[in-house]
Amino acid sequence: MHVEELETPALVIDLDVMEQNLGRMADYCRQWGLRLRPHSKTHKSPWLAKQQVESGARGLTVAKIGEAEVMVEAGLDDLLLAYPVFGEPKARRLGEVARKARLTVALDSEDSARWVSRAAGSHTIDILVEVDFGMRRCGLPPGEEPVRLAKAIQRLPGLRFEGLLFYPGNIHPDLEGSSERLEELNQRLSRQLEDFRGAGLEAETVSGGSTPSAFHSHRIGGLTEIRPGTYIFNDRNTIEWGVCKQEQCALSILTTVVSTGVGGQAIVDGGSKTFSSDPLAAGTQGGYGIVKAHPGVEFFRMNEEHGYLKLPAETKLELGRPLQIIPNHACVAVNLHERAWGVRQGRVVKEWEIAARGKIR
Repeated sequence: MHVEELETPALVIDLDVMEQNLGRMADYCRQWGLRLRPHSKTHKSPWLAKQQVESGARGLTVAKIGEAEVMVEAGLDDLLLAYPVFGEPKARRLGEVARKARLTVALDSEDSARWVSRAAGSHTIDILVEVDFGMRRCGLPPGEEPVRLAKAIQRLPGLRFEGLLFYPGNIHPDLEGSSERLEELNQRLSRQLEDFRGAGLEAETVSGGSTPSAFHSHRIGGLTEIRPGTYIFNDRNTIEWGVCKQEQCALSILTTVVSTGVGGQAIVDGGSKTFSSDPLAAGTQGGYGIVKAHPGVEFFRMNEEHGYLKLPAETKLELGRPLQIIPNHACVAVNLHERAWGVRQGRVVKEWEIAARGKIR
């Protein structure tokens, strides 16, 4: 079947491009002696996770316990949960995962550590202390607080302090001014590692990285592993951040033109329930995606089920016309779809369930 014969909207993955993306990141990590632990929240698929492991990934990063459960049941048994854990239900489920996989958990409080300790039971769970180096999301401020937490972790049964984790999602080194922030991160990380060593603590794992910063990871001293997610597909954001070119975007959403009744405009059969309503995080442009093969067409507005395209005067899109659109943010778009279709040279060659979609608990 040709890709344009799929019923729309459909999540389409160019497998040749995806495999090139996987190979490029794995080769980089091998070159610089970094462990690759990609974030599965981008693709939500055990099949794709296995492709990453086969191409050289050490294991996986997951965002929620639900994702971990799906991956473990598929036989993926080296997981990092990069999210704090609280409460009896989650501790119970975490314990089940720990009995089936080598498990590492990132956290930033002793309260969370106690819940993980309860989950460990007779097993050992490795812990990464999350430090905030500027993202202003999760993580302790650098200095003495991470050291105090690491010492508290050592006193809790079933836990082993393994190192630290940070997320440099605020740094995009290919953009003007971000290289200075990368150097600042390098210096702050170096001081934090020295603080750990001064307290008799050795950070065996120093986990960082994001897709925008991934290929600059060798510039960060002490880093041992990176956790990029979007790199498997890329999206409009990564294009705008200068991380990739459009031809390196493996993911697009196939849509159909369903209305041309309003002049200068076309409607496609996908809106916020298909693409997500995420605005463009990079650059200064607006809109919700790139309409492939039609650079002058602007995807400027969405309702739940309608995508609004603004057409240049010389452009006409007839009813029934299939269009492939690269979304702003691949990770959120994937989570809106039940299935994906893999294509090679325009032919559909594989279909798979997005097994971890909706696993937000």
